Amino acid sequence: MAKIGTAGLFVSATALALGTVPLFTAQAASVTSQTPVLPAYPATARGPVVDEAFGEKVPDPYRWLEADVRTDAAVEQWVAAQSAFTAAYLAQLPERAAFETRLHALFDYQRYGVPVEEGGRLFYAYNSGLMNQAQLLVRDKDAPADTARVLLDPNTWAKDGATALDAWKPSPDGNLLAYTVQDGGSDWRTLKFVRAADGSSLADELRWVKFSGIAWAGDDGVLYSRFPEPKQGAAFQALNYDQTIYYHKLGTPQSQDRAVYATPDRPKLGHGASVTSDGRWMVVSSHEGTDPLAIVHVAPIGRGDWTVKSLVPDLKAQWDLIDGVGDRLWFVSGDGAPLKKIVRVDLSGPEPVFTTVVSESDSNLEWAHIVGDRIVAAYLKDVKSELRLFTLDGKPLGTATLPGPGTVAGLSGKPGRANGYLAFTSFTTPGTVHAFDSASGKTAVWQPVKLTFRPEDYRIDQVFYPSKDGTKVPMFVVRRKDAGGPVPTILYGYGGFNIGLPPAYSAARMAWLESGGAYAVANLRGGGEYGDAWHDAGRRAKKQNVFDDFIAAGEWLIANGVTPKNGLAIEGGSNGGLLAGAVVNQRPDLFAAAHPAVGVMDMLRFDQFTAGRYWVDDYGYPEKEADWRVLRAYSPYHNIRAGAAYPAILVTTADTDDRVVPGHSFKYAAALQAADIGPKPHLIRIETRAGHGSGKPVAKQIEETADVYAFLAHWTGLSPRP
Repeated sequence: MAKIGTAGLFVSATALALGTVPLFTAQAASVTSQTPVLPAYPATARGPVVDEAFGEKVPDPYRWLEADVRTDAAVEQWVAAQSAFTAAYLAQLPERAAFETRLHALFDYQRYGVPVEEGGRLFYAYNSGLMNQAQLLVRDKDAPADTARVLLDPNTWAKDGATALDAWKPSPDGNLLAYTVQDGGSDWRTLKFVRAADGSSLADELRWVKFSGIAWAGDDGVLYSRFPEPKQGAAFQALNYDQTIYYHKLGTPQSQDRAVYATPDRPKLGHGASVTSDGRWMVVSSHEGTDPLAIVHVAPIGRGDWTVKSLVPDLKAQWDLIDGVGDRLWFVSGDGAPLKKIVRVDLSGPEPVFTTVVSESDSNLEWAHIVGDRIVAAYLKDVKSELRLFTLDGKPLGTATLPGPGTVAGLSGKPGRANGYLAFTSFTTPGTVHAFDSASGKTAVWQPVKLTFRPEDYRIDQVFYPSKDGTKVPMFVVRRKDAGGPVPTILYGYGGFNIGLPPAYSAARMAWLESGGAYAVANLRGGGEYGDAWHDAGRRAKKQNVFDDFIAAGEWLIANGVTPKNGLAIEGGSNGGLLAGAVVNQRPDLFAAAHPAVGVMDMLRFDQFTAGRYWVDDYGYPEKEADWRVLRAYSPYHNIRAGAAYPAILVTTADTDDRVVPGHSFKYAAALQAADIGPKPHLIRIETRAGHGSGKPVAKQIEETADVYAFLAHWTGLSPRP
């Protein structure tokens, strides 16, 4: 969902075609003799619930499916019946075996995370290929790579591989590591500690942590955010209020942790703590929803009283801490700058002094770090990363050298140390770690990635197509160079919460591309590609712009010969699942197949569960009539069109998704199956011991992708590469 915690023509990013002989012939065609027989769907009981709002009665016959599958026997039985039905259908798809085989090979490559250096040690994630979860390795900074040892191995934490290492941060002296554990895909975390020297665990264990960072306050204590312990049985569905920042001193029980910052008079506010790299200042950022608008407080560390001082008193603009040096702090700010600027705050006097050191530019400023004595600022220029370098006073020093058009997916470094590390990725470039010299702006591959395919065999084009109202919308189209003629195509989108979709690698996607299909990513309004104005143009009362942008993308792909009319599939996850469900209702004729994943499908009740209340920033308030009428008009669950011929639809969700609770997908799938919308299958795949996406074991990722791609390939006519 959201991060609570995503002109002109861009010429192909690959070299000219090598004239290779095509390995396949990809074309859209209807499958008949090999199409599995679809028996009657499992029965779903209809309840009598009818809500009345603003003079309109709205039936909700599947309200009972909102109950927690872990505790409600009727929902558990429904899930079991639907799962068996879907599994039987997918097992018959002739495309599935080939996809699963190829996916195992594509996932089987070494992957490294961005190293973090503390106390002369390097800490970094590593996956040899088919590990369900990445390990965390540690070694001395100047030691050979083969001296790295495993500090944490989440693959030993659960038999099914569904317990994951999430956030981690070494102490300033590098002797300890704080880390959070995610179980079964839930948003809840448990915070633990380990010694770097020998991997031995500390007894400290902190629970009910959610939407929290890890901030070391010295070498023997951390600041973290947690919620009150939920009532029995309510942990996976109850709304989250009263987040509080606590200080935990190592060696003491959690019950003795000190509440450092809370706002009991404003229970909707969420709070996160950061500590500057030099350990001088605690910075508290408070947010109410998914918008980056922040209230900011600061407190000097070491005095013991944790008394905070107001820095930014109101939720009016974005204020993201970059870092601090002495009594000076740097922020990425949206105050009067829709594309963001960099502001320095001097705390040495009786009152803070704010100075803009890097003004707003023509591109969206996403984030910044201080590495050495340079500000390294990441801009998104026509949906591709650009790293610009500045002095701490804001003097421009040019740009860093990147391998090509793509995305800087992570960067580590700190003030006073010129060298850092960054990760770079593109559609055909897996995340590759580069050593980074902030003084020169040069990068060099730190750990090469060995591939089982040739990136030069693919073309990446960026086009700008007109939406319904004439707005030019960027879209990437990726395909093999030798893919001639219209080919089966997956169109992906998100369009919300100020989250952009820059180029990124996916091992799963490569299986589709290798087989001759095309993959398109539309950078819809509502996202963060072009700053606040782009976001504002696709939310609340303007949400229909997002759907219009996506529909126009599909029309462009057909009109320009990328895909034939019966060869277009769509997919999206979370807010993108909502997108897929909404556009299928509005234009069922345009798509051959659809994959709405973990989607927000009941727009009249999204704010009743877990983190849903945060999303009103993008969706509006269901209790307000003007917002309710907008939501009612596009809500996927409420707008299924009986009598229309719908595409094949495979809904996916998971039983432990406590971000977008699975009841959204359950109700939507039940409504699809009950409606007169044609003979194509309308199925739901429900993963167990999984959540909204993060922490999902590699084995589950492969199985799910094989199912989804086999389904989409079957209904678009793509034959997977054996």
